[in-house]
Amino acid sequence: MSKLLKFTFAVLVLALPTLGWAQGKIAVVDLQEAILQTDVAQKRLEEIRSQDDFKADKAEFERLKKEMDEMVKKFQKDAAVMSQDQQAAARQKLASKQADLEHVVGKVQQTEQAAAQALLQELGPKVQEVLRDIITTEGIGLLLQRGAVIHADASYSITAKVTDKLNQMAAKK
Repeated sequence: MSKLLKFTFAVLVLALPTLGWAQGKIAVVDLQEAILQTDVAQKRLEEIRSQDDFKADKAEFERLKKEMDEMVKKFQKDAAVMSQDQQAAARQKLASKQADLEHVVGKVQQTEQAAAQALLQELGPKVQEVLRDIITTEGIGLLLQRGAVIHADASYSITAKVTDKLNQMAAKK
């Protein structure tokens, strides 16, 4: 290999990492977490959790869970001395209680998810503005949604910065 070719190859190998760095850094963000951790979101979720319907559903969940736990304990304790029919009846009661519990959990989750979805839509434009600002000021060349990444060290995450900027924007108004 000629000296010129070797030199060119060496320069190229040494320059490649610098070229990648010049493009900007890589960052990861969890937009849903960033939004839901804002002061506005926390206040809104607390308002929903303090509504009578939500409290009633939560109390129903606690009651059903307690009943279910007691039924499981009793079944585990008595299963050895129960007949097949008694075991089948106990399993049926447990399955019914489990279905009731899942229904109540679904109602609670649906209420919280609806509120979260409304917040995501409401704050969407502000998030885009905040992201543009952070991308520019930090020189980010590649921004990935956290859900699309298998692994990212915490140092790559800008989620907390997005939350802080959203809180600052809300405080100015």
